[in-house]
Amino acid sequence: MPSKIFKTGILSFLFLLIVGISTFATFSLFLNLEDAVVVPHLIKKDIVYSLSILTDLGLNTKVKGSEYSEDVSKNHVLFQDPAPGVEIKKGRDVRIIISKGAKSVLMPNLTGRSLQSSRITMEENDLHEKNLSRTYSAKIKGDEIIAQFPVAGEKIERGGDVNLLISMGKKGIPRKMPDLNGVSLESAVNLIERSNMLLGKIDSFFDADRSKNIVIGQKPLPGHRVIEGSRIDFVINRKRVSKTDKNLSLRPGGYFFRYKAEHGYLKKHIKVTLNCFGMLTDMYDGFIEPGKEIWLLIPSETADLLLYENDKLILTKVSVIP
Repeated sequence: MPSKIFKTGILSFLFLLIVGISTFATFSLFLNLEDAVVVPHLIKKDIVYSLSILTDLGLNTKVKGSEYSEDVSKNHVLFQDPAPGVEIKKGRDVRIIISKGAKSVLMPNLTGRSLQSSRITMEENDLHEKNLSRTYSAKIKGDEIIAQFPVAGEKIERGGDVNLLISMGKKGIPRKMPDLNGVSLESAVNLIERSNMLLGKIDSFFDADRSKNIVIGQKPLPGHRVIEGSRIDFVINRKRVSKTDKNLSLRPGGYFFRYKAEHGYLKKHIKVTLNCFGMLTDMYDGFIEPGKEIWLLIPSETADLLLYENDKLILTKVSVIP
């Protein structure tokens, strides 16, 4: 009888052991299935799309580099490891190589386009600006491309150099520099602007025996040959600002100045400077988006305002001091 009971106990133990092992194996398999995912097909897929899919699946993306490819577009997946369809656990790495596109591209046509627009196109095609030459042209507007090398349609490797010839517009007409000594600054500026010349640097010197705010010096000198577009510097009969009067914002009065940048592709570097008795004060110096505008409170009307766009003086506002 005891032997029979012993055998029954052994059989019961073995049964429970088998059931336990089966249950553990089933539970482990279930957990493994919960942690496993199938690697998706990423070849020729956009890199942003691929990153999103792998992140959603709980997989890590490891970019192993980039290579040129004639078959796979730029910024698309060229190679992946593990291969598509392989089952792996969440949290594992998927290694990819990104395509840089075809090694050679057709040179885009840049002639007739602005320099800024051309630079954007070259950047998109991984091309680099090398030599930039300028010349006058009666037919092509200033800052537009007259010629390019390589020419449009020619094959060029990415990373290659491009030479550009830029128009400076029509060549300025030579003129004889007038004598502006004794003329008011406002009249002198109006005169040079009518002659298609630009206002340059304004300095000051005070002579008590002469009228205030008149031109007492100029460069180029009277009678010299000048070309349209040249900058003319003036010396005005004014008292220089004292060291105790450098803070323009303490002066009473003022006015609002507004400037709106032209529409385009790139930000513009805008600088607004006040010239007060020969002392230069920057009121604004920064980049603004195309089509955006700035408003400035100019603290005093006793200073000349100079506005530069991309380091080129494009606007002057001459103030008259009583």
